[in-house]
Amino acid sequence: MVGIVIVSHSRLAAEGIRELAAQMAGPELRLIACGGLEDGSIGTDAMRIRDAIISADSGDGVCAMVDLGSGIMSTETAMELLEFDEDYEGLRVQIADAPVLEGSVSAAVSASAGDSLEEVVAAAEEARGMCKLSQ
Repeated sequence: MVGIVIVSHSRLAAEGIRELAAQMAGPELRLIACGGLEDGSIGTDAMRIRDAIISADSGDGVCAMVDLGSGIMSTETAMELLEFDEDYEGLRVQIADAPVLEGSVSAAVSASAGDSLEEVVAAAEEARGMCKLSQ
């Protein structure tokens, strides 16, 4: 099953989004919140994201959901670190270009259904066009 990592500058935001997405997914989904810095302050840390990706992976890949631009850069750095680690050769990670909350919920539902990494990322990215109000 595809794993999901939620990267946010805020620990509380990442954990809250994880909690909501987990309600929509099955208990077997590896859904990891990775928010804030080790000392609890606001920010992102490539090494913590790398470790979260490793924890989320069950062999089918990992979809990374990110909140802001520097979170993307930290996640890309984490992915590069994994590329140079022979213990994790072949681990597939994709960053979804999606709103972090809505995309995480959609990704969690898709992953729980057994969809592929590409399908999970596509489900997350479809959330960009969600209408929240009736027209």
